[in-house]
Amino acid sequence: MELQVQATPVKRLCKTHNTITVNGMYPGPTLEVNNGDTLVVKVTNKARYNVTIHWHGVRQMRTAWADGPEFVTQCPIRPGSTYTYRFTIQGQEGTLWWHAHSSWLRATVYGALIIRPRPGDSYPFPKPKRETPLLLGEWWDANPIDVVRQATRSGAAPNVSNAYTINGQPGDLYNCSKKDIIIVPVNSGETNLLRIINSALNQQLFFKIANHKLTVVGADASYLKPFTTSVLMLGPGQTTDVLITADQPPAKYYIAARAYASAQGAPFDNTTTTAILEYETAPCLAKCTSTKPVMPSLPTFNDTATATAFTKSLRSPRKVDVPTEIDENLFITVGLGLKNCPRGASRRNCQGPNGTRFTASMNNVSFVLPSKFSLLQVHQQRIPGVFTSDLPPNPPRKFDYTGNVSRLLRQPARGTRVYKLKYGSRVQIVLQGTSIFTAENHPIHLHGYDFYIIAEGFGNFNPNKDTAKFNLIDPPLRNTASVPVGGWTVIRFVADNPGVWLMHCHLDVHITWGLATAFLVENGVGELQTLEPPPADLPLC
Repeated sequence: MELQVQATPVKRLCKTHNTITVNGMYPGPTLEVNNGDTLVVKVTNKARYNVTIHWHGVRQMRTAWADGPEFVTQCPIRPGSTYTYRFTIQGQEGTLWWHAHSSWLRATVYGALIIRPRPGDSYPFPKPKRETPLLLGEWWDANPIDVVRQATRSGAAPNVSNAYTINGQPGDLYNCSKKDIIIVPVNSGETNLLRIINSALNQQLFFKIANHKLTVVGADASYLKPFTTSVLMLGPGQTTDVLITADQPPAKYYIAARAYASAQGAPFDNTTTTAILEYETAPCLAKCTSTKPVMPSLPTFNDTATATAFTKSLRSPRKVDVPTEIDENLFITVGLGLKNCPRGASRRNCQGPNGTRFTASMNNVSFVLPSKFSLLQVHQQRIPGVFTSDLPPNPPRKFDYTGNVSRLLRQPARGTRVYKLKYGSRVQIVLQGTSIFTAENHPIHLHGYDFYIIAEGFGNFNPNKDTAKFNLIDPPLRNTASVPVGGWTVIRFVADNPGVWLMHCHLDVHITWGLATAFLVENGVGELQTLEPPPADLPLC
Protein backbone atom coordinates (compact mmCIF):
# COMPACT_ATOMS: atom_id res chain seq x y z
CA MET A 1 0.00 0.00 0.00
CA GLU A 2 1.34 3.44 -0.91
CA LEU A 3 0.57 6.81 0.65
CA GLN A 4 1.82 9.92 -1.08
CA VAL A 5 1.95 13.12 0.97
CA GLN A 6 1.57 16.05 -1.42
CA ALA A 7 0.15 19.56 -1.82
CA THR A 8 -3.26 19.59 -3.54
CA PRO A 9 -5.61 22.51 -4.27
CA VAL A 10 -8.58 22.14 -1.88
CA LYS A 11 -11.47 24.61 -1.96
CA ARG A 12 -13.47 25.17 1.24
CA LEU A 13 -15.40 28.20 2.56
CA CYS A 14 -15.20 29.84 -0.93
CA LYS A 15 -11.40 29.82 -0.99
CA THR A 16 -8.79 27.46 -2.49
CA HIS A 17 -5.74 26.51 -0.43
CA ASN A 18 -2.72 24.50 -1.44
CA THR A 19 -3.43 21.86 1.18
CA ILE A 20 -1.17 18.99 2.29
CA THR A 21 -3.09 15.79 1.53
CA VAL A 22 -2.50 12.07 1.11
CA ASN A 23 -2.96 10.65 -2.42
CA GLY A 24 -4.61 13.97 -3.32
CA MET A 25 -7.54 13.19 -0.98
CA TYR A 26 -8.84 15.20 1.99
CA PRO A 27 -9.38 13.37 4.27
CA GLY A 28 -6.94 10.67 3.15
CA PRO A 29 -7.88 7.13 2.10
CA THR A 30 -9.66 4.75 4.48
CA LEU A 31 -7.55 1.65 5.16
CA GLU A 32 -9.62 -1.50 5.73
CA VAL A 33 -7.90 -4.48 7.31
CA ASN A 34 -8.64 -7.56 9.43
CA ASN A 35 -7.45 -8.34 12.93
CA GLY A 36 -4.21 -10.31 12.44
CA ASP A 37 -3.19 -8.58 9.20
CA THR A 38 0.34 -7.28 8.64
CA LEU A 39 0.47 -3.85 6.99
CA VAL A 40 3.28 -2.66 4.75
CA VAL A 41 2.70 1.01 3.96
CA LYS A 42 5.20 2.94 1.85
CA VAL A 43 4.97 6.68 2.57
CA THR A 44 6.50 9.07 0.03
CA ASN A 45 6.88 12.71 1.01
CA LYS A 46 6.28 14.98 -1.97
CA ALA A 47 5.34 17.96 0.21
CA ARG A 48 7.61 20.81 1.31
CA TYR A 49 7.43 19.91 5.00
CA ASN A 50 8.91 17.06 7.01
CA VAL A 51 6.28 14.42 7.73
CA THR A 52 5.67 11.21 9.70
CA ILE A 53 2.56 9.03 9.93
CA HIS A 54 1.23 7.71 13.25
CA TRP A 55 -1.13 4.71 13.38
CA HIS A 56 -3.24 5.99 16.24
CA GLY A 57 -4.14 3.27 18.72
CA VAL A 58 -2.27 0.43 17.01
CA ARG A 59 -0.45 -1.51 19.74
CA GLN A 60 2.76 -1.86 17.64
CA MET A 61 3.97 -4.88 19.65
CA ARG A 62 7.80 -4.81 19.39
CA THR A 63 7.53 -2.56 16.29
CA ALA A 64 7.95 0.87 17.92
CA TRP A 65 9.97 1.97 14.84
CA ALA A 66 6.64 2.05 12.97
CA ASP A 67 4.73 4.14 15.53
CA GLY A 68 5.43 7.45 13.82
CA PRO A 69 5.74 10.39 16.25
CA GLU A 70 8.46 12.72 14.98
CA PHE A 71 11.71 12.67 17.02
CA VAL A 72 10.23 10.04 19.36
CA THR A 73 10.35 6.77 17.39
CA GLN A 74 11.80 8.10 14.13
CA CYS A 75 13.32 11.11 12.46
CA PRO A 76 10.98 12.78 9.98
CA ILE A 77 10.59 11.71 6.35
CA ARG A 78 12.27 14.63 4.58
CA PRO A 79 10.77 16.14 1.42
CA GLY A 80 11.59 13.79 -1.48
CA SER A 81 12.20 10.76 0.79
CA THR A 82 10.25 7.61 1.61
CA TYR A 83 9.81 5.29 4.59
CA THR A 84 7.94 2.00 4.78
CA TYR A 85 5.90 1.33 7.93
CA ARG A 86 5.60 -2.40 8.74
CA PHE A 87 3.43 -3.63 11.62
CA THR A 88 0.84 -6.24 12.54
CA ILE A 89 -2.63 -5.69 14.01
CA GLN A 90 -2.88 -8.03 17.00
CA GLY A 91 -6.11 -8.57 18.92
CA GLN A 92 -7.70 -5.25 17.99
CA GLU A 93 -11.08 -4.82 16.26
CA GLY A 94 -13.09 -1.70 15.54
CA THR A 95 -12.14 1.81 14.48
CA LEU A 96 -8.74 3.47 14.68
CA TRP A 97 -7.19 6.08 12.43
CA TRP A 98 -3.89 7.31 11.04
CA HIS A 99 -2.56 10.86 10.97
CA ALA A 100 0.57 12.94 10.47
CA HIS A 101 2.60 13.36 13.69
CA SER A 102 4.73 16.32 12.71
CA SER A 103 3.94 19.98 13.48
CA TRP A 104 0.27 20.67 12.64
CA LEU A 105 0.14 18.62 9.42
CA ARG A 106 -2.50 16.33 10.88
CA ALA A 107 -5.02 19.15 10.36
CA THR A 108 -5.45 17.70 6.85
CA VAL A 109 -3.27 14.56 6.75
CA TYR A 110 -5.45 11.85 8.29
CA GLY A 111 -7.77 8.96 7.48
CA ALA A 112 -9.71 6.06 8.98
CA LEU A 113 -8.19 2.68 9.85
CA ILE A 114 -10.97 0.10 10.04
CA ILE A 115 -10.16 -3.26 11.62
CA ARG A 116 -12.68 -6.00 10.96
CA PRO A 117 -12.74 -9.36 12.79
CA ARG A 118 -10.54 -12.18 11.46
CA PRO A 119 -12.14 -14.08 8.54
CA GLY A 120 -14.68 -16.46 10.08
CA ASP A 121 -15.17 -14.33 13.22
CA SER A 122 -18.10 -11.93 13.57
CA TYR A 123 -19.03 -8.73 15.38
CA PRO A 124 -20.46 -9.22 18.88
CA PHE A 125 -23.64 -7.53 17.59
CA PRO A 126 -25.97 -8.28 14.63
CA LYS A 127 -24.19 -7.54 11.35
CA PRO A 128 -25.12 -4.02 10.24
CA LYS A 129 -26.55 -3.43 6.74
CA ARG A 130 -23.99 -0.70 5.95
CA GLU A 131 -20.97 0.85 7.63
CA THR A 132 -19.98 4.51 7.34
CA PRO A 133 -16.86 6.15 8.76
CA LEU A 134 -17.49 9.76 9.85
CA LEU A 135 -14.28 11.71 10.44
CA LEU A 136 -14.81 14.94 12.36
CA GLY A 137 -12.18 17.47 11.35
CA GLU A 138 -11.19 21.08 11.74
CA TRP A 139 -10.49 23.52 8.90
CA TRP A 140 -8.48 26.74 8.91
CA ASP A 141 -9.01 29.30 6.17
CA ALA A 142 -5.20 29.55 6.21
CA ASN A 143 -2.18 27.26 6.12
CA PRO A 144 -2.26 25.42 9.51
CA ILE A 145 1.56 25.35 9.58
CA ASP A 146 1.62 29.17 9.34
CA VAL A 147 -0.96 29.34 12.17
CA VAL A 148 1.20 27.32 14.58
CA ARG A 149 4.44 29.05 13.52
CA GLN A 150 2.89 32.47 14.14
CA ALA A 151 1.72 31.34 17.63
CA THR A 152 5.15 29.90 18.45
CA ARG A 153 6.75 33.22 17.52
CA SER A 154 4.28 35.32 19.49
CA GLY A 155 3.89 33.10 22.57
CA ALA A 156 0.12 33.64 22.33
CA ALA A 157 -2.64 31.11 21.67
CA PRO A 158 -3.00 30.20 17.96
CA ASN A 159 -5.95 31.41 15.90
CA VAL A 160 -8.97 29.13 16.24
CA SER A 161 -10.28 27.20 13.23
CA ASN A 162 -12.90 28.59 10.85
CA ALA A 163 -14.97 25.43 10.45
CA TYR A 164 -15.45 21.88 11.60
CA THR A 165 -15.91 19.20 8.97
CA ILE A 166 -17.50 15.78 8.51
CA ASN A 167 -15.49 13.67 6.04
CA GLY A 168 -13.76 16.87 4.93
CA GLN A 169 -16.94 18.89 4.28
CA PRO A 170 -18.13 21.70 6.57
CA GLY A 171 -21.83 21.30 5.70
CA ASP A 172 -24.54 23.75 4.76
CA LEU A 173 -24.30 26.14 7.72
CA TYR A 174 -21.12 27.62 6.21
CA ASN A 175 -20.55 29.80 3.13
CA CYS A 176 -20.06 28.00 -0.22
CA SER A 177 -20.49 24.59 1.41
CA LYS A 178 -24.09 23.55 0.78
CA LYS A 179 -23.69 21.55 -2.42
CA ASP A 180 -20.87 19.35 -1.12
CA ILE A 181 -22.52 18.35 2.18
CA ILE A 182 -21.97 14.67 3.05
CA ILE A 183 -25.07 12.47 2.63
CA VAL A 184 -25.37 9.24 4.64
CA PRO A 185 -28.07 7.11 2.99
CA VAL A 186 -30.32 4.74 4.99
CA ASN A 187 -33.36 2.58 4.31
CA SER A 188 -36.31 2.46 6.70
CA GLY A 189 -35.91 -0.27 9.28
CA GLU A 190 -32.25 -1.09 8.67
CA THR A 191 -29.52 -0.86 11.31
CA ASN A 192 -26.22 0.67 10.25
CA LEU A 193 -22.83 1.06 11.90
CA LEU A 194 -21.31 4.52 12.10
CA ARG A 195 -17.61 4.74 12.94
CA ILE A 196 -17.06 8.21 14.39
CA ILE A 197 -13.53 9.60 14.70
CA ASN A 198 -12.57 12.91 16.25
CA SER A 199 -9.72 13.96 14.00
CA ALA A 200 -10.04 17.65 14.89
CA LEU A 201 -6.77 19.29 15.84
CA ASN A 202 -7.69 21.15 19.01
CA GLN A 203 -11.30 20.59 20.01
CA GLN A 204 -13.47 18.08 21.86
CA LEU A 205 -16.78 17.68 20.05
CA PHE A 206 -20.38 16.79 20.84
CA PHE A 207 -22.07 14.66 18.15
CA LYS A 208 -25.80 14.10 17.55
CA ILE A 209 -28.22 12.90 14.88
CA ALA A 210 -31.66 14.54 14.91
CA ASN A 211 -34.43 12.32 16.40
CA HIS A 212 -32.25 9.17 16.37
CA LYS A 213 -30.81 7.18 19.25
CA LEU A 214 -27.26 5.85 19.02
CA THR A 215 -26.24 2.51 20.52
CA VAL A 216 -22.56 2.67 21.48
CA VAL A 217 -20.82 -0.69 20.83
CA GLY A 218 -17.12 0.20 20.76
CA ALA A 219 -14.47 2.88 21.27
CA ASP A 220 -10.78 3.06 20.32
CA ALA A 221 -10.96 -0.44 18.71
CA SER A 222 -12.24 -2.16 21.85
CA TYR A 223 -15.79 -3.46 22.18
CA LEU A 224 -18.05 -1.99 24.87
CA LYS A 225 -21.15 -3.11 26.75
CA PRO A 226 -23.82 -1.60 24.45
CA PHE A 227 -25.70 1.41 25.79
CA THR A 228 -28.06 3.86 24.15
CA THR A 229 -27.60 7.62 24.11
CA SER A 230 -28.67 10.60 22.01
CA VAL A 231 -25.30 12.37 22.24
CA LEU A 232 -21.60 11.46 22.05
CA MET A 233 -18.57 13.40 23.26
CA LEU A 234 -15.23 12.65 21.63
CA GLY A 235 -11.89 14.23 22.39
CA PRO A 236 -9.36 14.48 19.54
CA GLY A 237 -7.87 11.03 18.95
CA GLN A 238 -10.92 9.15 20.22
CA THR A 239 -13.19 6.92 18.13
CA THR A 240 -16.70 5.64 18.90
CA ASP A 241 -18.64 2.94 17.04
CA VAL A 242 -22.43 3.27 17.16
CA LEU A 243 -25.38 1.38 15.72
CA ILE A 244 -28.23 3.50 14.40
CA THR A 245 -31.63 2.12 13.41
CA ALA A 246 -33.61 3.98 10.75
CA ASP A 247 -36.85 3.93 12.77
CA GLN A 248 -38.11 7.47 12.13
CA PRO A 249 -40.52 8.78 9.47
CA PRO A 250 -38.64 8.86 6.12
CA ALA A 251 -37.07 12.32 5.83
CA LYS A 252 -33.72 14.07 6.05
CA TYR A 253 -32.11 14.44 9.45
CA TYR A 254 -29.03 16.47 10.27
CA ILE A 255 -25.95 14.75 11.65
CA ALA A 256 -24.24 17.55 13.58
CA ALA A 257 -21.13 18.20 15.67
CA ARG A 258 -19.93 21.24 17.57
CA ALA A 259 -17.47 22.13 20.30
CA TYR A 260 -17.40 20.97 23.88
CA ALA A 261 -15.37 23.93 25.16
CA SER A 262 -14.50 23.45 28.82
CA ALA A 263 -11.82 26.14 29.29
CA GLN A 264 -13.54 29.17 30.79
CA GLY A 265 -12.99 32.34 28.80
CA ALA A 266 -10.71 30.73 26.19
CA PRO A 267 -11.63 31.50 22.56
CA PHE A 268 -12.89 28.57 20.46
CA ASP A 269 -14.54 27.88 17.10
CA ASN A 270 -18.27 27.98 17.93
CA THR A 271 -19.55 26.87 14.52
CA THR A 272 -21.51 23.67 13.75
CA THR A 273 -20.65 21.10 11.08
CA THR A 274 -23.42 19.05 9.49
CA ALA A 275 -24.02 16.06 7.26
CA ILE A 276 -27.40 14.58 6.32
CA LEU A 277 -28.90 11.21 7.22
CA GLU A 278 -31.21 10.67 4.27
CA TYR A 279 -33.88 7.99 4.01
CA GLU A 280 -33.85 6.43 0.56
CA THR A 281 -37.37 5.07 1.07
CA ALA A 282 -39.99 6.03 -1.55
CA PRO A 283 -42.07 8.57 0.45
CA CYS A 284 -38.89 10.48 1.18
CA LEU A 285 -37.63 10.72 -2.40
CA ALA A 286 -40.66 12.77 -3.45
CA LYS A 287 -40.86 15.26 -0.62
CA CYS A 288 -37.34 15.28 0.83
CA THR A 289 -35.82 17.31 -1.97
CA SER A 290 -37.63 20.48 -0.91
CA THR A 291 -37.84 20.16 2.88
CA LYS A 292 -35.07 21.29 5.20
CA PRO A 293 -33.55 18.53 7.34
CA VAL A 294 -34.50 18.27 11.02
CA MET A 295 -31.81 19.82 13.28
CA PRO A 296 -30.79 18.13 16.56
CA SER A 297 -30.53 20.27 19.69
CA LEU A 298 -26.85 20.08 20.63
CA PRO A 299 -25.62 20.50 24.22
CA THR A 300 -24.41 23.96 25.21
CA PHE A 301 -20.69 24.49 24.58
CA ASN A 302 -19.72 24.14 28.26
CA ASP A 303 -22.05 21.23 29.13
CA THR A 304 -19.60 19.28 31.28
CA ALA A 305 -22.44 17.26 32.87
CA THR A 306 -23.35 15.74 29.48
CA ALA A 307 -19.69 15.06 28.63
CA THR A 308 -19.17 13.35 32.00
CA ALA A 309 -22.38 11.30 31.80
CA PHE A 310 -21.18 10.00 28.44
CA THR A 311 -17.64 9.01 29.48
CA LYS A 312 -18.92 7.41 32.69
CA SER A 313 -21.33 5.17 30.71
CA LEU A 314 -18.49 3.25 29.01
CA ARG A 315 -17.97 -0.31 30.26
CA SER A 316 -16.21 -3.39 28.90
CA PRO A 317 -18.62 -6.11 27.71
CA ARG A 318 -17.53 -8.55 30.43
CA LYS A 319 -15.23 -8.85 33.44
CA VAL A 320 -11.69 -7.89 32.40
CA ASP A 321 -8.24 -8.59 33.75
CA VAL A 322 -7.30 -5.28 35.37
CA PRO A 323 -3.90 -5.23 37.13
CA THR A 324 -4.62 -5.19 40.89
CA GLU A 325 -1.09 -5.41 42.27
CA ILE A 326 0.71 -2.21 41.24
CA ASP A 327 4.50 -1.92 40.74
CA GLU A 328 4.60 1.70 39.53
CA ASN A 329 2.18 4.18 41.05
CA LEU A 330 2.50 7.54 39.27
CA PHE A 331 0.71 10.81 39.95
CA ILE A 332 1.09 13.17 36.99
CA THR A 333 -0.27 16.71 36.84
CA VAL A 334 -1.36 17.89 33.39
CA GLY A 335 -2.08 21.48 32.54
CA LEU A 336 -1.15 24.83 31.10
CA GLY A 337 1.13 27.50 32.48
CA LEU A 338 2.58 30.87 31.59
CA LYS A 339 6.23 31.66 31.49
CA ASN A 340 7.71 35.07 32.02
CA CYS A 341 9.05 36.85 28.98
CA PRO A 342 12.68 35.73 28.56
CA ARG A 343 15.30 38.43 29.20
CA GLY A 344 16.06 40.37 26.08
CA ALA A 345 13.00 39.04 24.19
CA SER A 346 10.85 41.60 22.42
CA ARG A 347 7.22 42.14 23.43
CA ARG A 348 6.31 40.78 20.00
CA ASN A 349 7.38 37.35 21.30
CA CYS A 350 5.47 37.59 24.59
CA GLN A 351 1.85 38.11 23.61
CA GLY A 352 0.36 35.68 26.14
CA PRO A 353 -1.63 37.05 29.12
CA ASN A 354 0.16 40.02 30.79
CA GLY A 355 3.18 39.84 28.50
CA THR A 356 3.98 36.15 29.09
CA ARG A 357 4.33 33.11 26.81
CA PHE A 358 2.00 30.09 26.99
CA THR A 359 3.52 26.83 28.15
CA ALA A 360 2.27 23.45 29.40
CA SER A 361 3.71 20.63 31.46
CA MET A 362 3.42 17.23 33.11
CA ASN A 363 4.72 17.21 36.70
CA ASN A 364 6.13 20.66 36.02
CA VAL A 365 8.31 19.47 33.12
CA SER A 366 7.53 21.11 29.79
CA PHE A 367 8.56 18.44 27.29
CA VAL A 368 11.12 19.31 24.62
CA LEU A 369 11.56 16.99 21.65
CA PRO A 370 15.13 16.39 20.47
CA SER A 371 15.99 17.62 16.96
CA LYS A 372 19.07 15.61 15.96
CA PHE A 373 17.93 12.11 16.96
CA SER A 374 14.77 10.22 17.81
CA LEU A 375 14.41 9.14 21.44
CA LEU A 376 14.13 5.49 20.39
CA GLN A 377 17.38 5.69 18.44
CA VAL A 378 19.10 7.39 21.41
CA HIS A 379 17.86 4.61 23.72
CA GLN A 380 18.83 1.82 21.32
CA GLN A 381 22.27 3.19 20.47
CA ARG A 382 22.89 4.49 24.03
CA ILE A 383 23.69 8.01 22.80
CA PRO A 384 24.41 10.15 25.89
CA GLY A 385 23.16 13.65 26.67
CA VAL A 386 19.87 13.71 24.73
CA PHE A 387 17.37 12.76 27.42
CA THR A 388 17.31 11.84 31.10
CA SER A 389 15.03 9.18 32.59
CA ASP A 390 14.16 11.15 35.71
CA LEU A 391 10.63 12.44 35.14
CA PRO A 392 9.36 12.83 38.72
CA PRO A 393 6.72 10.15 39.56
CA ASN A 394 4.85 12.80 41.60
CA PRO A 395 4.54 16.58 41.31
CA PRO A 396 7.78 18.18 42.63
CA ARG A 397 5.55 20.33 44.87
CA LYS A 398 2.14 19.39 46.25
CA PHE A 399 -0.44 22.15 45.86
CA ASP A 400 -4.19 22.66 45.51
CA TYR A 401 -4.14 21.41 41.90
CA THR A 402 -7.61 22.61 40.93
CA GLY A 403 -7.97 25.53 43.31
CA ASN A 404 -6.46 29.00 43.37
CA VAL A 405 -2.86 28.36 42.43
CA SER A 406 0.11 30.50 43.44
CA ARG A 407 1.78 32.38 40.56
CA LEU A 408 5.08 30.75 41.50
CA LEU A 409 3.86 27.47 40.03
CA ARG A 410 3.37 28.91 36.55
CA GLN A 411 6.96 28.46 35.41
CA PRO A 412 7.60 24.83 34.42
CA ALA A 413 11.14 23.68 33.65
CA ARG A 414 11.79 22.74 30.02
CA GLY A 415 13.42 19.36 29.54
CA THR A 416 13.54 16.01 27.74
CA ARG A 417 12.81 13.86 30.77
CA VAL A 418 11.22 10.43 30.40
CA TYR A 419 10.09 7.75 32.85
CA LYS A 420 11.64 4.28 32.75
CA LEU A 421 9.48 1.16 33.18
CA LYS A 422 10.67 -2.40 33.60
CA TYR A 423 9.16 -4.89 31.14
CA GLY A 424 5.99 -6.40 32.63
CA SER A 425 5.57 -3.80 35.37
CA ARG A 426 1.98 -3.09 36.38
CA VAL A 427 1.37 0.63 36.16
CA GLN A 428 -1.21 2.96 37.63
CA ILE A 429 -1.26 6.63 36.63
CA VAL A 430 -3.41 9.29 38.25
CA LEU A 431 -3.72 12.04 35.63
CA GLN A 432 -4.54 15.18 37.60
CA GLY A 433 -5.75 18.28 35.76
CA THR A 434 -4.58 21.65 37.08
CA SER A 435 -5.96 25.16 37.09
CA ILE A 436 -2.54 26.86 37.07
CA PHE A 437 -3.64 28.91 34.08
CA THR A 438 -7.11 27.65 33.20
CA ALA A 439 -8.64 24.25 33.88
CA GLU A 440 -9.94 22.34 30.88
CA ASN A 441 -10.67 18.83 29.66
CA HIS A 442 -7.47 17.22 28.28
CA PRO A 443 -7.59 14.17 25.96
CA ILE A 444 -4.46 12.27 27.05
CA HIS A 445 -3.17 9.69 24.54
CA LEU A 446 -0.62 6.98 25.29
CA HIS A 447 1.23 5.51 22.31
CA GLY A 448 1.83 1.75 22.05
CA TYR A 449 -0.76 0.83 24.69
CA ASP A 450 -4.41 0.49 25.54
CA PHE A 451 -5.23 1.16 29.19
CA TYR A 452 -8.17 0.63 31.51
CA ILE A 453 -9.86 3.81 32.75
CA ILE A 454 -10.79 2.73 36.27
CA ALA A 455 -12.14 6.04 37.63
CA GLU A 456 -12.57 9.75 36.98
CA GLY A 457 -13.74 12.63 39.12
CA PHE A 458 -13.61 16.36 39.81
CA GLY A 459 -11.34 18.36 42.12
CA ASN A 460 -8.12 16.93 43.54
CA PHE A 461 -7.65 13.16 43.57
CA ASN A 462 -7.81 11.91 47.16
CA PRO A 463 -6.41 8.36 47.51
CA ASN A 464 -8.18 7.92 50.87
CA LYS A 465 -11.68 8.35 49.50
CA ASP A 466 -11.40 8.08 45.69
CA THR A 467 -9.88 4.58 45.66
CA ALA A 468 -13.33 3.32 46.65
CA LYS A 469 -14.64 4.52 43.24
CA PHE A 470 -12.24 2.29 41.26
CA ASN A 471 -13.99 -0.02 38.80
CA LEU A 472 -11.78 -3.12 38.71
CA ILE A 473 -14.52 -5.32 37.18
CA ASP A 474 -15.46 -3.98 33.73
CA PRO A 475 -13.70 -0.65 33.05
CA PRO A 476 -13.40 0.45 29.39
CA LEU A 477 -10.15 -0.14 27.47
CA ARG A 478 -9.01 2.97 25.57
CA ASN A 479 -5.95 4.65 24.09
CA THR A 480 -7.04 8.24 24.80
CA ALA A 481 -8.60 9.37 28.10
CA SER A 482 -10.59 12.58 28.56
CA VAL A 483 -9.28 14.02 31.83
CA PRO A 484 -12.26 16.02 33.17
CA VAL A 485 -12.04 19.81 33.44
CA GLY A 486 -10.68 20.59 36.91
CA GLY A 487 -10.52 16.88 37.69
CA TRP A 488 -8.65 13.58 37.40
CA THR A 489 -8.62 10.19 35.66
CA VAL A 490 -6.97 6.98 36.83
CA ILE A 491 -5.60 4.50 34.27
CA ARG A 492 -3.89 1.10 34.55
CA PHE A 493 -1.89 -1.02 32.11
CA VAL A 494 0.89 -3.62 32.03
CA ALA A 495 4.14 -2.42 30.40
CA ASP A 496 4.41 -5.37 28.00
CA ASN A 497 5.59 -3.51 24.88
CA PRO A 498 9.26 -2.45 24.80
CA GLY A 499 10.18 0.89 23.24
CA VAL A 500 9.83 4.62 23.82
CA TRP A 501 6.18 5.63 23.98
CA LEU A 502 4.90 9.19 23.93
CA MET A 503 2.10 10.22 26.28
CA HIS A 504 0.63 13.58 25.37
CA CYS A 505 -2.40 15.78 25.24
CA HIS A 506 -4.09 15.29 21.85
CA LEU A 507 -4.97 18.98 21.58
CA ASP A 508 -2.08 19.82 19.25
CA VAL A 509 -1.82 23.36 20.57
CA HIS A 510 -0.91 21.84 23.97
CA ILE A 511 1.73 19.43 22.58
CA THR A 512 3.37 22.44 20.93
CA TRP A 513 3.58 24.00 24.41
CA GLY A 514 5.09 20.87 26.01
CA LEU A 515 2.11 18.91 27.42
CA ALA A 516 3.80 15.54 26.92
CA THR A 517 6.24 13.00 28.31
CA ALA A 518 7.46 9.56 27.27
CA PHE A 519 7.81 6.12 28.84
CA LEU A 520 10.93 4.11 28.13
CA VAL A 521 9.85 0.47 28.47
CA GLU A 522 12.86 -1.82 28.76
CA ASN A 523 13.18 -5.16 26.96
CA GLY A 524 12.13 -8.27 28.84
CA VAL A 525 13.60 -11.76 28.41
CA GLY A 526 13.93 -13.43 25.01
CA GLU A 527 12.95 -12.39 21.52
CA LEU A 528 9.19 -12.03 22.13
CA GLN A 529 9.82 -9.43 24.84
CA THR A 530 12.44 -7.50 22.88
CA LEU A 531 12.11 -4.53 20.51
CA GLU A 532 12.79 -5.57 16.90
CA PRO A 533 15.91 -4.08 15.28
CA PRO A 534 15.36 -0.83 13.35
CA PRO A 535 14.39 -1.18 9.67
CA ALA A 536 17.08 -0.44 7.08
CA ASP A 537 15.17 2.51 5.60
CA LEU A 538 14.53 4.30 8.94
CA PRO A 539 14.90 8.02 8.15
CA LEU A 540 18.04 9.77 9.39
CA CYS A 541 17.83 13.16 11.06
